[in-house]
Amino acid sequence: MLEGLKRLFGLGPKVDFRELVQQGAVVLDVRSKGEFAGGHINGSINISVDTLGANLSRLKNKDKPIITCCASGMRSASAKNILKANGYTQVYNGGGWSSLQHKIR
Repeated sequence: MLEGLKRLFGLGPKVDFRELVQQGAVVLDVRSKGEFAGGHINGSINISVDTLGANLSRLKNKDKPIITCCASGMRSASAKNILKANGYTQVYNGGGWSSLQHKIR
């Protein structure tokens, strides 16, 4: 059960987010449009977690790495679970967008 919780919140093995982005990973910001407008990672895609299920067609390649982010990491964890449940194979919870931004620079 502990391992499941670690995976849920992205606390598993260290992920090199910078390398993933260099290899073409999609950064998916799952905050609201208003939050996204207030600041975001350049090149990221904004689909709020509330509408993610209805907008999966915007993420066409299910085998391309996707890094989810939000304000704190909670919504991005939910988004990761939604994507995994829909067959996306390489999904990583990047946590809060501002800390993720520093990790990928």
